[in-house]
Amino acid sequence: MALDPLRPSPLVEQATESLREQITQGNWPVGTKLPGETSLAKSLGVGRSTVREALRSLAGAGLVQPRQGSGVFVMATEPRESWSVRLRRAAVADVYEVRMLLEVEAARLAAERRTDDDLIGLDAALAHRAQSAGGGTAAFVDADIVLHEAVVAAAHNPVLVGLFTEFVPRLRQGLIDLVELLDLRAEDPGHGQDVHARLVEAIAGGDADRAARTLRGELTRTLDRLRALQP
Repeated sequence: MALDPLRPSPLVEQATESLREQITQGNWPVGTKLPGETSLAKSLGVGRSTVREALRSLAGAGLVQPRQGSGVFVMATEPRESWSVRLRRAAVADVYEVRMLLEVEAARLAAERRTDDDLIGLDAALAHRAQSAGGGTAAFVDADIVLHEAVVAAAHNPVLVGLFTEFVPRLRQGLIDLVELLDLRAEDPGHGQDVHARLVEAIAGGDADRAARTLRGELTRTLDRLRALQP
């Protein structure tokens, strides 16, 4: 099967897509042994290491399986899940790793530095989040972000506030995708309201360790659920 040489750009991604198309279009049926790395590299105009990475990606999607001493064989013509879902989940996981870095420390600082006005804002944001539970996903996510913005603001660190403000657009899309990927609101429309109430309570009580621990625990549980979906 002839393969078109690839254009210079992310070569591993291009090689993966080119090989995937050959499989999903039925040019290499299930059970077929793929050409060797050297042959594929020559056809695609890339190095063997690029082909090796592409095959590893296809194996992760369940499309091929390497067999020691025998070669690489086609196992399915469709990935275990759509590529778009895989990419969305990876993007959400990245967002949550950044949240761990920014927001956990913000919660700790908020408990140490919050003012009376901050506490009024936190209580109002918490109540608004609860009220938004009956609405659509986007409205609920927006209310959730308002609460987390209030936590970050209570840390009284302008650099941290600036970083979080820049991060919010990515966070918003990540949270919307998260709700859909994990169906978080199916049984609990106000997902995590009790945890957020404990977070606000810890900040109000000046308990920095508890505030950080509460938020870290919630973020970690969600991140673990995302990672558990990895094929």
